Amino acid sequence: MKPYLYIFFIFAVLAGSAVAQQHPLSSAATTLSPVAIGGTGFGSGAAGPIGNGDLLEMSVFDTPEFSGKLRVDNTGEIVLPLVGKLHVAGMKPEAAAALIRQKFIEGNYLKDPQVTLFIAEYATQNVSVVGEVKNPGVYPAFGTHHLLDYLSAAQGFTPLAGTHITITHAANPDAPEQVKVTAGATPKPENNPEVFPGDTVYVERTGVIFVVGEVTRPGGFPMDHDGQMSILQAIALAQGTTPVSATSSAKLIRTTAYGRQEIPVNLNKILHAKSTDLAMQDNDILFIPSSAAKGAIRTIGQALPTAAAATIYRVP
Repeated sequence: MKPYLYIFFIFAVLAGSAVAQQHPLSSAATTLSPVAIGGTGFGSGAAGPIGNGDLLEMSVFDTPEFSGKLRVDNTGEIVLPLVGKLHVAGMKPEAAAALIRQKFIEGNYLKDPQVTLFIAEYATQNVSVVGEVKNPGVYPAFGTHHLLDYLSAAQGFTPLAGTHITITHAANPDAPEQVKVTAGATPKPENNPEVFPGDTVYVERTGVIFVVGEVTRPGGFPMDHDGQMSILQAIALAQGTTPVSATSSAKLIRTTAYGRQEIPVNLNKILHAKSTDLAMQDNDILFIPSSAAKGAIRTIGQALPTAAAATIYRVP
């Protein structure tokens, strides 16, 4: 073996000896999709862009002395035999493989090489999972993983999670991907897209409404995961009204862009299907006053601070 090839193999062995720190995602099955450039290909993978510190595995068909593992350094470069340094950070593996093939041909080192390149290990690129998940944080991106893998690693949704999830892809941050996932429902393939290193997963918060005054369990209640809640549903979550409630004089307090709005609500008519059961919005306050001479809460002025201090209940 020629001296420069021997040095290359020593470098490749040393570069491939680093062991990644274990994480819940690293124990999952990893599917590596090689990408071949030149001659007959072996297929195209859906790997994310190459990043600093990643470990690449390169194979040149029928030329094992040029094959081996390459570690991307902190400047985004790899060192190729004969060619020298080559900047590959930010490139997809197929693009980097095409560039390597071009360099081998331009230098007259190989006539028509078939170069296969894939990311064997993501070193510094992670996936951020934020929003309404139980354990938000940064998770390492080892191999191929989908949205539900990262939601599982983050221990699932909180009670305030909505159905809409935004995935901001590092490769195209100006075009975030919108996904709808309903807790407890069977996931569909289109709602479980692949998530790449550097991506950010954001789980939105659902709305919260407040029921205060003469109800059995006053407090705040999450709207369902689609952000839907009617007045009668809110009364049911508050376990109904008390015997001294003035159900015909209820108020729906809503904050709009033009200030606070008070909407009269006649629960008696709604219960008897003589009036529309209004849909509530995020941060709405449903106030049920007292009909007794001495009640706990009789005015809207008393209702607002009560709503601000209300306990937010978890809805099963």
